[in-house]
Amino acid sequence: MTHTISFARSPVPTPLGIAVHLGWLSGENSSDGVAIKSLHELRPGERTHSEYTLRNSLRQGGSVPAIWARAAGAPTRVIGLSWVDESQLLITRHDSGINSVRDLRGRRIGLPSRPYELIDIFRATALRGVLNVLKSEGLPLEAVELVDIEAARVPVADPDHSPGADARALAPMLWNDYAAECAALLRGEVDAVYVKGAQGLEAAHLIRARTIIDIGFHPDPLLRNNNGTPRPLTVNANVLDQHPELVAGFLHLVAQAGDWARTHPEETVSYVSQETASPEAWVRLAYGDRLHQHLGIDLNPQSINALAIFKDFLLEWGFLQQDFDVWDWIDATPYKQVTSRMR
Repeated sequence: MTHTISFARSPVPTPLGIAVHLGWLSGENSSDGVAIKSLHELRPGERTHSEYTLRNSLRQGGSVPAIWARAAGAPTRVIGLSWVDESQLLITRHDSGINSVRDLRGRRIGLPSRPYELIDIFRATALRGVLNVLKSEGLPLEAVELVDIEAARVPVADPDHSPGADARALAPMLWNDYAAECAALLRGEVDAVYVKGAQGLEAAHLIRARTIIDIGFHPDPLLRNNNGTPRPLTVNANVLDQHPELVAGFLHLVAQAGDWARTHPEETVSYVSQETASPEAWVRLAYGDRLHQHLGIDLNPQSINALAIFKDFLLEWGFLQQDFDVWDWIDATPYKQVTSRMR
């Protein structure tokens, strides 16, 4: 009998997403009757992949849900990491008088709030970004006032059900993840908000906001460290124990997709545009002209350390139920098998 293992990805730049667009993960059965298929294909609209509650699953995406699930007891293992730098902006109104990070003293910075989510990914990401912005100029958190912004459910949470170009052209902000923050900024309820990636740049442009700072390409990698830097590729421990060769084969294809991207810059931008539901122009601006060179997969100790530091941040600010050791979360066995094949 066929046994199906599901995989899922977030709508962000990942080597897993590139492999999907290349058609390399089409779900054929292995010799023992096991197939790996996209969760979006098996269960359209399924949300549990974000919560890591599926028994048979692999996933690559933001580190917040992965860390949250592991802290809650999910039996997952990290088998690879990718690090794609992206714009991380703190923006303000064009007439606010805020021209630098130091001008934020005494000002209100908005943080999105989605209490209906099991884990508020956007809030954690924004808070981390704000703290890193302040740290970049040596300002304490007490120098600013944090203001909650009630954010509605994001209309598009599934890369396979993103709005078409016509829908976005009619009401681009309606489909933007940062609509609530930008609305609060324009209403004068806050003086600055954090946005990131292609959608963040697009939102800032649409409301004619001024960029106070972009830390997305800061020389210090720990000031760039956030939900997407790095992004873990995880697998359920039972799947890894029962099908180690299948997992290694899956990881090999993902790694090869990263290698393919390095020599195909134009196609890579096109695929990432489709993944993020953002025009190619914003993708180029948000991720830089070397995006195609940064979609590899590895287990670099610096990236693991950054993942551990980000976990500590989530624990300190109450996003996690309990602590765990990130280094013990890593299982390098599949990656070692892959690198030995690719030599």
